[in-house]
Amino acid sequence: MNKYIIEFIGTFFLVIAIGLTGNPLAIGAMLMVMVYMGGSISGAAYNPAVTLALMMRGKLNSTEGAIYMVVQVIAATCAAFFIYLLYHQTFSPADGLQKNINIMKPLAIEMLFTFALTLVVLTVATSKKNANNSYYGLAIGFTVMACAFAGGPISGGAFNPAVGIGPTLIDTCCGAGSSMKYLWVYLVGPFVGAAVATIVYKMTNPDEYA
Repeated sequence: MNKYIIEFIGTFFLVIAIGLTGNPLAIGAMLMVMVYMGGSISGAAYNPAVTLALMMRGKLNSTEGAIYMVVQVIAATCAAFFIYLLYHQTFSPADGLQKNINIMKPLAIEMLFTFALTLVVLTVATSKKNANNSYYGLAIGFTVMACAFAGGPISGGAFNPAVGIGPTLIDTCCGAGSSMKYLWVYLVGPFVGAAVATIVYKMTNPDEYA
C-alpha cells in the first residue's frame, strides 16, 4: 500500500504544479523533488507511460503496474478538481495545443518527448551501471523541464497519460468540455513513445538482460 500512496502523492503534486503555474521550471522542479521523495519506495513513476516502460523492463509485474496506472489517473483527477475548487476554472494539456496545424504534429511531439523522458528514466533509475546514483531525480526533472519548454507550445506538453486524462475529465464535467476530443493524443503519443524507448533501451543495453 505504501507504494500506491507515494504514487498518488507524487502524481498529485506534479499535476498541481502544472495546473497552478504552467511553468516548465516549476513543473520540472516539482517532479525532481517528488522523484527524490518517492524513488526509494515506489520507483517514482508518476506517469502511466513510464509505468508501462517499467513493466516492459521487468521492474513491475502486470498487476502492480495496472494499479500504479489507476492510482496515477485518480491522483491527476483529484489534483485537477482541487484546482477547480480553488479557481472555478479547468485546465487541460489541450489548452496549449496548436489547433491550427495537422494534429499529427502534436501527436509526434508527445511521442518524441515521452520517448526521451522514458529513456532517461530507464537509464538513470533502472540500469545496473547507474545503480545507487544520486543524480536520477535531477536528470528526470530537467528532462521534463526541457521537454516542456521545447514541445509544450506545440502539443500542450503532457508527456504523461495521467496529465491528459485527469484534467480532461474535470474539464469535461465542470468546464467547457472541449478538450475531450484531443485526449487520444495524450494517450497514443506517450504510450507509443514509452514502448519504443523501452525497446531501444533493451537494444542498447543487452548486458542488462544477459
